[in-house]
Amino acid sequence: MDTLRVLVVDDETGMRLAVARVLNTYTVRLNDPDERVFNFAVETAESGEDALGRLATSVPDLLLLDMKLPGMSGLDVLREMRERRHDVLTVMITAYATLETAIEATKSGAHDFLPKPFTPEDLRVAVRRAVRHLLVQREARRLAEEKRQVRFQFISVLGHELKAPLAAVEGFLQILKDGSAGSDPAVIANVVDRALTRTEGMRKLIVDLLNLTRIESGQKRRELGEIDLREAALASIETLASAAGGRGVTVALHAPDRALFVADRGELDIILNNLVSNAVKYNREGGRVDVSIEPSPTGWSIRVTDTGIGMTPEDRGRLFEEFVRIKNDQTRRIPGTGLGLSIVKKLAQLYAGAVTVTSEPGVGSTFTVTLSAPTSRSLPS
Repeated sequence: MDTLRVLVVDDETGMRLAVARVLNTYTVRLNDPDERVFNFAVETAESGEDALGRLATSVPDLLLLDMKLPGMSGLDVLREMRERRHDVLTVMITAYATLETAIEATKSGAHDFLPKPFTPEDLRVAVRRAVRHLLVQREARRLAEEKRQVRFQFISVLGHELKAPLAAVEGFLQILKDGSAGSDPAVIANVVDRALTRTEGMRKLIVDLLNLTRIESGQKRRELGEIDLREAALASIETLASAAGGRGVTVALHAPDRALFVADRGELDIILNNLVSNAVKYNREGGRVDVSIEPSPTGWSIRVTDTGIGMTPEDRGRLFEEFVRIKNDQTRRIPGTGLGLSIVKKLAQLYAGAVTVTSEPGVGSTFTVTLSAPTSRSLPS
């Protein structure tokens, strides 16, 4: 049970005591998923000046403020609170209220009105309504702060990940500018190739980040249609044939003649390219990659097995997190963004599926993606 602090401001002693008596024994139970329960700790003030003095040292969760007070009026208190940036959910208590004063009070920050005379039940209804609004406000602020933090982390990670390759490209360009590379065309070509490799890595990072944010925000444009998984897998293998051939890695496809599935072709390409590319990159020289497409009870499964360096249980446990790359002597020089598998995981989830891995150091790894019907969020609008 959570306790909300309430400040009651009224010049009538009897009114202050009556409100405090009702709220001190009142409990609000919300029918939300968390089934939250709230009680109240009540403080009182007999004037606007007294209320502002209390607000200066301790801000309550809820303010019950009489409109007509000796000295400063309730409206005066609201205006002063706004000037001082005291953000308190306020319910105005009033025996009279013209349309003009109601508009002015609302403009000054009043959330609700409780007309005098009121019954204990009227008070409870107003407070319950205020509590619900208070929680909505807090959730909105929490989400806004979370959004700011995510944006900050995104920019920080992007800056960190781009800093090293940018510095490298700058260094290569400086070598060409100051003539350190000499006039040998082979040396110059090597410097240019190294710079291009770095820029390609930066391009891949940016593309992966854009894909990730579009998927998570639900803003990725999707075009669903009947796709042949066999044909998509063959296209992926062909795309990576040069990289595989350069390391002597054999890539074989095991699939039925047709494997039809309703999906977004771009998303299937991302899944297949990531899995096959990793299987080639983290394989041993002269190794093998087997890509298998098999029917499952709810759709299809894609399994990619390699004869590569493998992983420890600890590495497997964090493999699908964002910006996670397994770093050891064997992987240090292998390029990557640390985003590919987290993207594969999120795409698999859009198809009510999942991605899993089994692996043994020095033997190899097997990644399995299961795909079922696309989720409703994926359907075109």
